[in-house]
Amino acid sequence: MAALLDIKGLNAWYGESHVLHGVDMTIAEGEMVTILGRNGVGKTTTLRTITGILRKRRGEIRLNGRDMMQVPLHRTAHYGIGYVPEERGIFASLNVLENLMLPPAVGEGGMSVDEIFELFPNLHERRHSSGTRLSGGEQQMLAMARILRTGVKLLLLDEPTEGLAPVIVQRIGEVLRTLKKRGMTVLLVEQNFRFAAKVADRFYLMDHGAVVSEFPVSALPERMETLHTVLGV
Repeated sequence: MAALLDIKGLNAWYGESHVLHGVDMTIAEGEMVTILGRNGVGKTTTLRTITGILRKRRGEIRLNGRDMMQVPLHRTAHYGIGYVPEERGIFASLNVLENLMLPPAVGEGGMSVDEIFELFPNLHERRHSSGTRLSGGEQQMLAMARILRTGVKLLLLDEPTEGLAPVIVQRIGEVLRTLKKRGMTVLLVEQNFRFAAKVADRFYLMDHGAVVSEFPVSALPERMETLHTVLGV
């Protein structure tokens, strides 16, 4: 499969603090890849650096061969990168439908509202409810749904299962498997290894701001000792 996202020698800083140290990653079109690692190892920073939120960076980020390092933050989505942050960013003063329709379409192939409501029945039931009245799981669904409507090529998800009830985690997993069948490319940051193992094609394991291992889901049995050491699972 052709590479959709290609990252080489990516370094990033928060002020004077050097937080990413030469990260290399390649995500093929249609792949679902998970970045594993404990808190503070650089997983979220990697996503923020890819999107351009974190501008103090050096290295290569290419999307479909296009150099993304000089693309301003407000143009990132127009080139096909959609980001769902851990904090979700739901507008409390808007209802579900208004939140859903807020981002503009940036490309072809985005989901229609009817498709989204079929994928997330809870959102259809709560479509007139304000953001303040949604549960954490419903907010996560809405944050994902409004990006899926825009037609982005690459979905970046940061800790989508954090703090959610098991039944909602299961539903998020079902949604991700559906997206995979539709050919969506997803880069997922996740601490819940058991959840990630059910949805990912490949894994990047990070520690201290660097990728320390890369392996396919088929290699999980032989990597468990390393995962126990690095993740404490």
